[in-house]
Amino acid sequence: MSQFFYVHPDNPQQRLLRQACEIIRQGGVIVYPTDSGYAIGCQMEDKSALEQICRIRDIGKDHNFTLMCRDMSELSIYARVDNTAFRLIKNNTPGPYTFILKATKEVPKRLQNPKRKTIGIRVPNNVIALQLLEELGEPMMSTTLILPGESQAEFDPDDIRDKLERQVGLIIHGGFLGEQPTSVIDMSEGGAVVIRQGSGDTSVFG
Repeated sequence: MSQFFYVHPDNPQQRLLRQACEIIRQGGVIVYPTDSGYAIGCQMEDKSALEQICRIRDIGKDHNFTLMCRDMSELSIYARVDNTAFRLIKNNTPGPYTFILKATKEVPKRLQNPKRKTIGIRVPNNVIALQLLEELGEPMMSTTLILPGESQAEFDPDDIRDKLERQVGLIIHGGFLGEQPTSVIDMSEGGAVVIRQGSGDTSVFG
């Protein structure tokens, strides 16, 4: 059975965030709120937790995985980004966008797209998510919680509990959220290509 934390969306209880990070560090998979529905995540280096997420979401190793980051300072550690792309990303973060970029050697190979050597990078505009990442002290491997057969992100934490309470270590209840996943912008080859139109306005990317 997973743990279920009610976390205040504006003033998260630090005690609960510390407990959540302990679950992550011990190999747990967690469901947590973002600015575009709920996401599912684990520690970046944890192979078995990643495999568990792939089973829950029914996705393969060629899926574009994302590193959920607390701020722009982590971007250059895990992704190669030129000045133009950096400015564009900075102007639109935190926000409901996932940026596909060339990965650096700091990103575990199993998280990179096997053919393109890319990684998704994201800074969410959600207080719980950002304070969780601050407490963790490193990016979290993450993907939008879209269950098999569905096209929208999960938004109701009670419903998530009914479906996943035996498959994850923790579900953080941070309110009822929107169902639209992030907008995905590919900046790995220079320029900006909109891969998925989601909750973020993509007009600024041409």
